[in-house]
Amino acid sequence: MTLESLHKMATADQIKSLIRSHLSDDDERFFTLALQVAAHEAQQGHTGLAHDIREIVDKSRKTRGTNTLLRFPRDLGGMVLSETSDTPLSALVIPDVFRDRIQRIIHEHRQQEKLKKHGLSNRRKILLSGPPGTGKTLTARVLAHELRLPLYTIQVDKLVTKFMGETSAKLRHIFDLIREQRGVYLFDEFDAIGGERSLENDVGEMRRVLNALLQFIEQDDSESLIIGATNNPLLLDRALFRRFDDVLHYELPDETSRRHLIDNVLGCFKGRLGWKSIIEQSSDLSHSEIDHACRDAIKEAILEDKNKVDSKALIRSLVERQQTHDRK
Repeated sequence: MTLESLHKMATADQIKSLIRSHLSDDDERFFTLALQVAAHEAQQGHTGLAHDIREIVDKSRKTRGTNTLLRFPRDLGGMVLSETSDTPLSALVIPDVFRDRIQRIIHEHRQQEKLKKHGLSNRRKILLSGPPGTGKTLTARVLAHELRLPLYTIQVDKLVTKFMGETSAKLRHIFDLIREQRGVYLFDEFDAIGGERSLENDVGEMRRVLNALLQFIEQDDSESLIIGATNNPLLLDRALFRRFDDVLHYELPDETSRRHLIDNVLGCFKGRLGWKSIIEQSSDLSHSEIDHACRDAIKEAILEDKNKVDSKALIRSLVERQQTHDRK
């Protein structure tokens, strides 16, 4: 067999391996093989082609963490939602003490190698609690954006109700993903699986699931950020709290936060507003409900060919949200 024949066989084997790695979604193997092909082409004197292949691989690897979303196993379809967040920290309207704690999470993540040199680890497991619409999901989006990581939302209610009897196995798959693919993983409606083990309506299956969840969280040593979000912290098993590095409890926005939020959302559409009535009318509403009311008022102004939102329109939108809130 000639040297030329050996070169051709090597390339053929690499191409077949490339196809197999692509079909099995093994990205790292695919990149490695692509670089081997580039090296082979360079040896053959095809330096231009080798350069192009390396450039494609480098570009893909750089954007992989933020732009390429994970392909999930078929049995997790519908339970894990993926997105690339563009929500900056400035979008969060929260008390300074919470903003400082979120900035600490970001800072520790960026300086994790420095902490590791001293035997310490950055905050990676965060529990967010509070009423609906107070900023828990928004916080996860902010962390994903600031850390330049993809956001993966695990819909825990579907995990439990759809796969009863197999939930622990599905949890194992999810934590395998957490280890293999760096990202921010949000366990939404966390209380659906993290309920207190002593509750009278608990069943043996759910106790086993909760025990498995506690074990997975405790043993996780990945580079991903794990966030649990719950509207009902009193329903959570107390053992869960010890597994998290930080616990943040969000409340409905106070007067200062409500005014800041309305200013932020209205932006250039803000006209002369009667703040006293607006602040009174927005009481007991969540961040999300106030945000929606402001956007409704903006849409009304646009459709009426106005370039500003006045107090009357905004209060009308807030009243509608209050009525919806009162019916809940």
